[in-house]
Amino acid sequence: MARSHKVLIPYAPRPAFSAFHQRRQRWACIVAHRRAGKTVAAINDLIRAALVCERPEPRFAYVAPFTSQAKDVAWSYLKQYTAPIPGVAVSVSELRVDLPNGGRIRLYGADNYNRLRGIYLDGVVLDEFADMDPRAWSEVIRPALADRQGWAAFIGTPKGRNAFWELYERAEAAPDWFALRLKASQTGLLAPAELAALKAELSADEYAREMETSFDAAIAGAYYAAALTTAEGEGRIGRVAHDPAAEVHAAFDLGIADATAIWLAQFVGREIRLIDYIENSGVALDWYARALRERPYLYAPLILPHDARARELGSGKSRAEMLEGLGFAVRIAPRIGVADGIEAVRRLLPRAWIDAARCEAGLRALRDYRERSDPKRRVALGPLHDWTSHPADAMRYLMTAYEEPQAARKARTVGRTGGGGWMG
Repeated sequence: MARSHKVLIPYAPRPAFSAFHQRRQRWACIVAHRRAGKTVAAINDLIRAALVCERPEPRFAYVAPFTSQAKDVAWSYLKQYTAPIPGVAVSVSELRVDLPNGGRIRLYGADNYNRLRGIYLDGVVLDEFADMDPRAWSEVIRPALADRQGWAAFIGTPKGRNAFWELYERAEAAPDWFALRLKASQTGLLAPAELAALKAELSADEYAREMETSFDAAIAGAYYAAALTTAEGEGRIGRVAHDPAAEVHAAFDLGIADATAIWLAQFVGREIRLIDYIENSGVALDWYARALRERPYLYAPLILPHDARARELGSGKSRAEMLEGLGFAVRIAPRIGVADGIEAVRRLLPRAWIDAARCEAGLRALRDYRERSDPKRRVALGPLHDWTSHPADAMRYLMTAYEEPQAARKARTVGRTGGGGWMG
């Protein structure tokens, strides 16, 4: 009879995470301050789960907002804590560790969450979930857990009242969830002198968010969060009815390998009514044409970005020409700088009425769309390019096209207008 061998992994759990390792709930949510050790705890939780899992070929995953971030943050920990296990195999190119019992732990990025489609998982950690497109969980990762009844742990630091906040609120109230919140003032993990230094260097909102895990602290550099909070307070986010007598303006941000986003709006008097939103990735233009036609709208010429005129090598046609061939009239949005476009959105959002249900995904993105910055030099670096970029870019094209003078608007219309509606 084969003798079992004990493997000593060089990990001593911090007391703050003992309850997490001993949990029995299938779902877990940890809101933790910076340098609390949540990633180390999560990686070791994955290792233990993969070693003791009795299912055939156990599969576990660690998901960060970006693949590069997963590599920078977690890869060294995964290698370090699995190194003492006899027979462990490491694949650097796939960011994967194979264990002698057939178990496997792999790192992924939510920036390309469609890569996870089709796999199965016995357990997963989603790190910094506040920075992820929430659809990575609902559309791809959650279904991957279904047939094996796998578990999930969401960990991170707050970024306002977004999907991570909603998830933590749910975790606190639901008996089948484990919830843990670690504030720097309570854990004792950082020296008081260090906390005092951080408090002196960070803004009040930064310290409240990063060290005291406040969901109410303002997100640094969020372009539209304040305007949307005002709109919500004024009752302009809710149910917005479609007016059958008014044209619908559909503004695109066209992706190729990544997402394409479309805002659908009606301009009625001085009001901008955002009545619908469409987004998908990895599909051809005819998918979006069908999605538009399935809706009972009378379309004005579609609003496209300036690069829609560029011809593709394979077809020899531009995407503007392809959409025209699918029966739509199109026009090109004014080509202005990103900063000017952001200001146009800020200027016009006070006129906007937004359908909360049909525009939910786009609204989430607008709330989280923010500026990159260099904290050391304290300089702004322009918009952060992540899952929020495509919806935000489509909104820029919509608002700049709305403000464009009528004469210039006619000059930018490509092909047939068909009375402002789609044809074919």
